[in-house]
Amino acid sequence: MWRGIIAEYSRYLPVTKDTPIITLQEGNTPLIPIGEAIGLDFPVYAKYEGLNPTGSFKDRGMTMAVSKAMEEGVNAVICASTGNTSASAAAYAAKAGLPCFVLIPEGATAVGKLSQALIHGAKVIAVKGNFDAALRIVRDLATQKGITLVNSLNPYRIEGQKTAAFEICDQLGHVPSHLCIPVGNAGNITAYWQGFQEYLNAGISNSLPVMLGFQAEGAAPIVYNRPIEKPETVATAIRIGNPASWEKALAARDESKGSILAITDEEILAAYRLLASKAGLFCEPASAASVAGLIEMNSSGYFQGKHNVSVVCILTGHGLKDPDNAFEQAPEVITAPPDYAVIQEIVMEG
Repeated sequence: MWRGIIAEYSRYLPVTKDTPIITLQEGNTPLIPIGEAIGLDFPVYAKYEGLNPTGSFKDRGMTMAVSKAMEEGVNAVICASTGNTSASAAAYAAKAGLPCFVLIPEGATAVGKLSQALIHGAKVIAVKGNFDAALRIVRDLATQKGITLVNSLNPYRIEGQKTAAFEICDQLGHVPSHLCIPVGNAGNITAYWQGFQEYLNAGISNSLPVMLGFQAEGAAPIVYNRPIEKPETVATAIRIGNPASWEKALAARDESKGSILAITDEEILAAYRLLASKAGLFCEPASAASVAGLIEMNSSGYFQGKHNVSVVCILTGHGLKDPDNAFEQAPEVITAPPDYAVIQEIVMEG
C-alpha cells in the first residue's frame, strides 16, 4: 500500500525517527499520455496532480510542512492563499489537530477551494487586497512564537513538492527532455528543479530536463521583470503579482537553459477545454497553462529539429476546484420534456 511521499522518499527528505508523519497518503499521482489528444506528434504526458487528497500539488509540500511543525511543537499554522494552499493547509492541520488561519484575497478565490478550507475548520479571513498583500501580513504574523507559516516560503514545502520530480523519473523510467509547468508564486518550478537535480546527484538519473514555465499574461511579473500591482487572469491559482520564489525560479530557468513565458487567458481556456474534451482530464484553468504553453511553443517551431523529445506537463489542480469556470466554458444543458420522441431526436442529431 502507498503510504505517502514521506514514507516513500524519506531518504531524500529532512525527516528523522522523531518526526511525526502527518499524511493523507498524498503523491503517487498518474502520468497520463496526452500527446495525440492535444494534436502533437511526440510523447507528451500529463502529471495529474489534481488526484492528490485535497485536489492539488500543494499536498506534497503540506505533509512535510505540517509534520515538521508538529515536530517543533507549534500551536498553529498560517498561510496566505489564492485557494489551493488554504485547502491543503486546512486539511493537514485538521489531521494534526492544529488550528489553521488562512488569509485570502477577497472575492478572488474559487468557490471549490474556499469550501474546502472552511469545511476542514480553518479560520478564513478575506483581505481587501490581493494575494501579495495577504502574504506580507502572514509573514509578519508568523514571526510570533508558536505560529508556523506554511506558504512555499517554508523550505519544507519545497522539500515535499520536489518528490513529484522523483515520481516522474520513476514512472517514465527516464528524465523527460522538457517539463512544462504553470508559474504563480514560483515555488513549484523551484521544487521540481531541485528534485531533478537531487536524482541526478544521487545517480538515479543521468540527465536534467529543460524547464518551461508559463505565467498568465495578466499576471506575469517574472516575464515582464517587474511586480504586477493588480494581477488579473482567469487562472486564479497563478494570479500572483510578486512571486515569493522569484529568484529561485529564474535559477531553474537559467540553469536548465529553459524559458518562462506569458500566455493569454484565451490560450489557457482553449487548453482547458481541449484537455477535458479530448483527453478526459478535468483540471483547473491554471493547470492548463502548462499545456497551453506547450502548444504555443510547438506552433512557434521551438521543438522543430530537436531529437528524442518527451514532455511532461504538470496539471497542478483538479477542475472541481473551480466549478464556475467549468460551467462558463462547457456547452449548455439541454432542457427537454419527458418525451421519448423528442429526446430520441436530440440524441440522433448528436
